[in-house]
Amino acid sequence: MQHKLKIGVVGTGFAGECHVRCLRRIYGVDVEIAGVTSRREASRTAFGRRHGIPVFDSVEKLLDAVDILDICSPPYVHEDHIVLAAEAGKGIICEKPLTGFFGPETHDPAYRGDRDDKKNMLTAVTARLERIAAAVSTNHSFFGYAENFVYAPGLTKEREILTKTGAQILRMTGEESHNGSASPVYGIWQQAGGGSLIGKGCHPLGGMLYLKRVEGLVRHGKPIRPRSVSARTHQITRLPNYRDAGMIRTDYHDIEDYGFMHITFDDGTVADVLTSELSLGGIYDYVEIYANNHRTRCNISPSGLMDVYNPRAKQFEDIYLLEKISTTEGWTPASPAEDTTMGYQGELQDFLTAAAAGTAPQSDLGLALDTTAAVYAAYVSDAARGQETSIPLTWEI
Repeated sequence: MQHKLKIGVVGTGFAGECHVRCLRRIYGVDVEIAGVTSRREASRTAFGRRHGIPVFDSVEKLLDAVDILDICSPPYVHEDHIVLAAEAGKGIICEKPLTGFFGPETHDPAYRGDRDDKKNMLTAVTARLERIAAAVSTNHSFFGYAENFVYAPGLTKEREILTKTGAQILRMTGEESHNGSASPVYGIWQQAGGGSLIGKGCHPLGGMLYLKRVEGLVRHGKPIRPRSVSARTHQITRLPNYRDAGMIRTDYHDIEDYGFMHITFDDGTVADVLTSELSLGGIYDYVEIYANNHRTRCNISPSGLMDVYNPRAKQFEDIYLLEKISTTEGWTPASPAEDTTMGYQGELQDFLTAAAAGTAPQSDLGLALDTTAAVYAAYVSDAARGQETSIPLTWEI
């Protein structure tokens, strides 16, 4: 791949905005944002005008103008975009979750994913993952999996500790929670592929699977991978006795708003993931590592960099302090460098540097595949009331 890289962005929502912002800070690589597209004409036109980026009316046309397709679209179209890019000989960056199960091919308003057969879901998702893996492998495509937890400063430092000390991770805990997604389609399985487990749990899970991969490569020359999962989910805000105070989102159609996953790795060690839509006070992200020679607590959000006291909410109306914070009145754990502390800047820097050099990034397709398979195995476990369930890993990484 040539040194100058032309990037095409698919999607004009939160992730698209974040990626454009971070792409314009890349150093050491000549990067051009060559185009943007999305399904809605008004949205892509406004986005292009706002950022000074050429607008294309389809992914197919955008591919002709770029070296790398940066997929920030909703997850239900990720698979098709990945395969299109791979078959066109383009590199790929893809937001999480990688893909999922989105109900019947013909949209059915009456469909309820929470009542569908989870074993069939896992079978269908495994086939999707195999198709993606085959397309990327056959075409020798560059692939960056945009799991920002991998690039959060705490996990980056933990990677250094693992690499230099040869530590063994014995157990890990991690969480992503807040008071509900701002996306109007998030609560619909056919759009999101599930609820808290896939939408939020993929973050701490991906970060922890990554650390065990690093450990395995350092100590044995091959990744340590997840073997099985036990899980439970709940729909707390739809309980008959739930008291709605108007501070937590409740309008979900057929997804869980709480999830827990217990992962067992192929070396017998474990990781626990907790995730929910039930947490006030802004986004809550962390990963904690318990190793045989050290312990690390990675505070991702809030990061602890800054606390702001504001006596009147109105005077901070146009000031961003923290993702998903419901009020800026009183003390707020502000995030003054969120693109860095959340790992967004680091992931794009790694992807573009690796693509220019023809090397693999830290967060790659293997991590994306294993994370997605683990989550859908977790849905199977939950349907069996927490029974331990094997994670189908049919691809080499």
